[in-house]
Amino acid sequence: MAQIGDAKGEYPGLSHRPDAELRAWLTGRPSEEALEPDLPIIDPHHHFWDTPARGRYLLPELLADIGGGHNIVATVFLECRSMYRKDGPPEMAPLGEVEFVNGIAAMSASGGYGPCRVAEAIVGHADLTIGARVREVLEAEIAVAGGHDGRFRGIRYGVSWDGSDAVAKHVTRFVPPHQLRDPKFREGFAQLAPLGLSFESWQYHPQLPDALDLARAFPDTTIILNHVGGVLGVGPYAGHRQEILASWKKDIAELATCPNVAVKLGGIGMTSFGFDFHEREMPPSSEDLAAAWRQYIEPCIEAFGAERCMFESNFPPDKQSGGYTELWNAFKLITANATASEKRALYSGTAARVYRLTVP
Repeated sequence: MAQIGDAKGEYPGLSHRPDAELRAWLTGRPSEEALEPDLPIIDPHHHFWDTPARGRYLLPELLADIGGGHNIVATVFLECRSMYRKDGPPEMAPLGEVEFVNGIAAMSASGGYGPCRVAEAIVGHADLTIGARVREVLEAEIAVAGGHDGRFRGIRYGVSWDGSDAVAKHVTRFVPPHQLRDPKFREGFAQLAPLGLSFESWQYHPQLPDALDLARAFPDTTIILNHVGGVLGVGPYAGHRQEILASWKKDIAELATCPNVAVKLGGIGMTSFGFDFHEREMPPSSEDLAAAWRQYIEPCIEAFGAERCMFESNFPPDKQSGGYTELWNAFKLITANATASEKRALYSGTAARVYRLTVP
């Protein structure tokens, strides 16, 4: 199974600092006051894990991050190969992650941990390369998350691949370069829509044509493009930002012609984007982040419209470039001139529609 293995395989470059050092770095700049603190936010993309390689990010850590003044009303968990089952058939191993996160969601739903509905929706993983047999796995994941009225909403099958070792040390999965075009993969992919499940597409920008081909081949399947399409700025891509931006914008515009595709605005704090925030002595301000990230966020909103865009934290990976409060402040600075209806869509409405959630 290409997607199951040591979690270190996905995030080897997750942080350049050990947990304690990262926390100390983030306190180097006084935390900002949250802008527009009453604006409801659904954070549609974060992780939970607890491993020696990646550190610990569980409910207490998330609650500490979201407690900075923004109105985070609900969150969506995204698969990260966490707590897979040790025993049983390999294809059923991802059920462990869904069970694990469903437990955290139940803790949050008790009301004992604050008003935010943590992990109200869960996006897990399933090995689509086993073809139509994956339906059994998907049905089992739906069941362990509470059935068809439960929390399970879809899967992510990360296909981020690049031939450069300089890229692989940041975020790379062990998959073929054109996994999305594989016939067996597509046989498995075809099982999603009949079960009402969506697909999260996590790839690098050179692979966007593959995502476009997939979206056109399966117009009835909701596809959520992760991290503004995964623009690379390291290794052989370093120093070519404007050239890459031009080709990326064309691919984004093409993807926007597919009504079944939505896009997540975030993930730009990962080191693979090629910014140096993680190397600075002091964490960046929200103004610093907004200035760097605007060039990726605004073209997505222009192409897809606010109704198919949603801001994401991608925590804790994006934590290596700054704090949670500053991240959302940066987004709000970028959308300062947006209308009230556009802001509702970008910060909660699109996520609520795509993941079938409610907004207070």
